[in-house]
Order: sequence, then C-alpha cells, then structure tokens
Amino acid sequence: MKKKLLTLLMGTALVMGLAACGGNDNGKDTGKDTGKDTGTDTATSDAGAKIFDQKCSSCHGGDLTGGVGPNLTKVGSKYSKDDILNIINNGRGQMPPKVVTGNDAEQVAEWLAAKK
Repeated sequence: MKKKLLTLLMGTALVMGLAACGGNDNGKDTGKDTGKDTGTDTATSDAGAKIFDQKCSSCHGGDLTGGVGPNLTKVGSKYSKDDILNIINNGRGQMPPKVVTGNDAEQVAEWLAAKK
C-alpha cells in the first residue's frame, strides 16, 4: 500500500513539475496577427512571445489572463519596458527573480510593454 501511494505521489509531482516548466498555449497560435500595429519589431515581438510561452505562461497563462500569476493582458498600460524588466530581473510578490535573463528578458519586457 505504501509503495502504491509513494508511486502515485511521485508521478503526480513529476506531472506538476513538467507542467510548471513548459509553455501552455492550449493549441492556440499566440503569435497570430491581431491587425493592430504595436510599433514593435516583429522579430523581437515574435521572440518575446515565444520566450514568454516557454518560461512564463505556466503562471501567467498562454493568453496572458493570469492564473497563479497576475493578468498581463494590459501590463504595458501600467508599466514601461524598464519597469517590466526590473520586475523580471528582481522578482515581485510570488514571482522569483531571473526566470528569464539577459537578452531574453529584454525581449519579453519589450513584448509585454506593448500590451496596452
């Protein structure tokens, strides 16, 4: 009985760990054109979206509506790119620092700053 329970717990922990680390786009194309010109470079925007999907969507949702982390659909209307980069680098609340680093963090911050 103990062995079965331990196996169940380990399996559940593995599944939860993998779900938290992976992107979650739920089959949606998050890079689709909405018809709005955000004024950002498409290559940077696409890279920022891809990095977000891989590193951030498990908490903030593939559609930016939140979950464990806050809703980011209009984060650019509240914070500048530099503010967002500061949050990414230093963490905030439950968000740990440096989930994304370097140029990747810059691209994600730029992409999120365009969300108004």
